Amino acid sequence: MPDEKDHPIKPPSYWDALIPILTLTILLATALYFYGADGTAGPIQVALMFSMMVAGLIGLKNGHKWEDMGKAAVEGISQAMGAIFILLAVGALVGTWSMAGTIATIVHYGIQFLNPTWYYLAAAIISGVLALSIGSAWTVAGTLGVGLIGIASLLGVSPELTAGAVISGAYFGDKMSPLSETTNLAPAVSGTDLYTHIKNMLWTTVPSILIALAVFGFLGYSGDFSAPLDLTIVLEAIESIFRVGLLTLIPLLVVLVLSFRRIPAFSTILAGALVGGITAAFLQPEVVLAFANEPGVSPPVAMIKGIWSAMATGFELDSGYAGLDSLLSRGGMASMLETVWLVISAMAFGGVMEYTGLLAKLIQPVLKAVKSDRSILLATGLTSIGINIVAGDQYMAIVLPGRMYREIYQEKGIAPETLSRQIEDTGTITSPLIPWNSCGAYMSATLGIATLAYLPYCFFNLINVLVSLIYAVIGFQIKRLKPEEIIMEAPKKAAFYGIGGHRVEPTEHEMAVKS
Repeated sequence: MPDEKDHPIKPPSYWDALIPILTLTILLATALYFYGADGTAGPIQVALMFSMMVAGLIGLKNGHKWEDMGKAAVEGISQAMGAIFILLAVGALVGTWSMAGTIATIVHYGIQFLNPTWYYLAAAIISGVLALSIGSAWTVAGTLGVGLIGIASLLGVSPELTAGAVISGAYFGDKMSPLSETTNLAPAVSGTDLYTHIKNMLWTTVPSILIALAVFGFLGYSGDFSAPLDLTIVLEAIESIFRVGLLTLIPLLVVLVLSFRRIPAFSTILAGALVGGITAAFLQPEVVLAFANEPGVSPPVAMIKGIWSAMATGFELDSGYAGLDSLLSRGGMASMLETVWLVISAMAFGGVMEYTGLLAKLIQPVLKAVKSDRSILLATGLTSIGINIVAGDQYMAIVLPGRMYREIYQEKGIAPETLSRQIEDTGTITSPLIPWNSCGAYMSATLGIATLAYLPYCFFNLINVLVSLIYAVIGFQIKRLKPEEIIMEAPKKAAFYGIGGHRVEPTEHEMAVKS
């Protein structure tokens, strides 16, 4: 924390707080205009970096030191290191699973048993059930989701709509699972218990998922599908290249078992990648040797090189079947570096905004304006969404509103489970819809679909936010504290766990700004 005697700190004004946000908004709109929705991956990072510099200049004007703001940016990035390692592990997993025939087997069975008419509905339900079981939307998207996107491209159904179905199901299951990090975090910062929180979320989550499933069912039933390739030829091509069967699904089974046992996501996914490489060596030796392309080297050494390359730079298939080559030539840690760049840029910007007090200043008018119970809930939801956009991290979007509004809820006699429900309905759910948020970046990189392309089809996420805000406006399901439960408590300094289990403690500076 800066020495205020030597370097007096001037509190930021509202305009100070707005200028970096306006800068970011203008730059993002310009990037969208110049490059379109599918070409903004690099320009978004540039926009975030420039916006961070603007925030830094404002901080400098207010008495903060460049060195301290630089440390704050690095601290912000450090909170995302768990996410970055998971991204790299997913890249390795996709590479070895493509080579092992795991993805090809999922596609092979999916083509035979999944009908285009109810494909979107099935993708949402399967993703939801799996996420509810293991408590991780990221793991579902990085494993089953990749296969479902591959099947979609062959069946002639929309990959963007399929991505929306996968994300809708995955976030429904993640949100309602007692094993989920965010589902445990929200009640912890709000002051309620896990199962009271989950029970209270049923009021918004169940109607939202039922409406979303009905929409996915209708779109599938009313769609006109035609497969771009002869599926018989596709099946024969897969069988001619890979040994297809239950054994090739061993890497998927390993990931599911480790997830059930609550092994950290990075270790689980990296283990799945390694098992994928071993499976490829035993079941697909010809494929591995052809990919390694080392005719003068002994087969074991060539196989090690092939597995290593698939994890590092991805797998490439040259089978003569263009559609299949395009589907299975992917993965590698290198394929995630652009997304890592995006996460680093977003978290650095969020770190400087938080450290200089600009983020807290943005929220101050909201805290002053809330009077009624309805306005408190509405402000909570909009704050969570806003922090997701500005800070680029769903954990910040849960923790900061939880800390800031907890005392107000208690003063008004509103039960803490109402607060926890509101920040999950808006903070957790909107995170994959923002391109520079760590969740949006992850989903886009893993599924291979731009965030803005799948966003309109994430029906559960969009409907859940809308339902939550409608409930707030009409004052429905605002749980009240009993008279004996209304006790004024001092704000608590609560730690929380970030993506991948990284423990994040609020800084003394943050607590000073809050007070």
